[in-house]
Amino acid sequence: MRLGYNTGASRLRRMELDLPLIAEAERLGYGVVWTSEAYGVDAVVPLAYLAAVTRKVQLGTAIMQIPARTPAMTAMTAASLHQISGGRFLLGLGVSGPQVVEGWHGVPFGKPLGRIREYVAILRQIFAREGPVVFEGRHYQVPYRGPDATGLGKPLKSIIAGSQRIPIYLASNGPKNVALAGEVADGLLPSFFSPDHFAVIGEPLQEGFARAGNGKSFADFDLAVNVNVEVGDDVKACMDRFREKLAFNIGVYGAREQNFYNDIICRYGYEGVAADVQRLYLDGRQAEAVAAVPDALVDALALCGPRERIAELLPKWRAAPVTTLNIRTADPAVLRMMAELVL
Repeated sequence: MRLGYNTGASRLRRMELDLPLIAEAERLGYGVVWTSEAYGVDAVVPLAYLAAVTRKVQLGTAIMQIPARTPAMTAMTAASLHQISGGRFLLGLGVSGPQVVEGWHGVPFGKPLGRIREYVAILRQIFAREGPVVFEGRHYQVPYRGPDATGLGKPLKSIIAGSQRIPIYLASNGPKNVALAGEVADGLLPSFFSPDHFAVIGEPLQEGFARAGNGKSFADFDLAVNVNVEVGDDVKACMDRFREKLAFNIGVYGAREQNFYNDIICRYGYEGVAADVQRLYLDGRQAEAVAAVPDALVDALALCGPRERIAELLPKWRAAPVTTLNIRTADPAVLRMMAELVL
């Protein structure tokens, strides 16, 4: 199991990167640094900057939003980042949710499962450079052949070579999307992963591996999960710091009718908790919503407490089998502690 560091840059009110923290992660032997985006800061600009100030750590997008870019635009960006970083780029993709897709990007959310499959297929074709790109799908046509086409479009081949081996990760939570990641991607970036409930992710991944054929398995697939690490002697205080973040995501990160974080908590067997937290949060009773998150759920999703307790919890994450454990923290001491415990 290797370590990654998730910058969380898109959640900041200003575009800032903690360069000393990132440099420390690279020095400690962390394998990858991830950037992210929501509806403000994109994942690409900070990652391009990091390519210039790092030397060996891999650099990944967690995630680039599929509805915001055509497949060709994503392929161009990925190939450029791959080259300027010396082959260190990892392409993480996701569809986001309908509130962002339709409310921010102004495009239909549509049927994300079919869209992702076509998107990845086009990327693979562009990266392979075996000939001009031709694709006829339900969601994408390359060249475009719609009723308003000029008829002048022609198949083209990328002028940038050397990008065939860019790993593609999908950020997925639902069973069908997770299975698709197992089938067509090189790695998975799930939200709120729980090693205690590994089957929720593991079974659809195995289904996807079987569809892919060629003996695909966890041995050649990167299960790259995020984990909040809250360190301190007071276990409850550590849990409470994460409990507040978790309640926000379960309660309001998405619409009442469609909240992917709420959905994954339900699949972990906490349907009643998810319903209560969402109801309380949306009713404006934030403190009660936070209090409704039980310790067992916090412990299933995060690493909280003193060093000794975290060391006792880590084996279940290794056994899951997690191959990349992405740490969320702003404390360099936590980065060092996790390196000592894992690496």
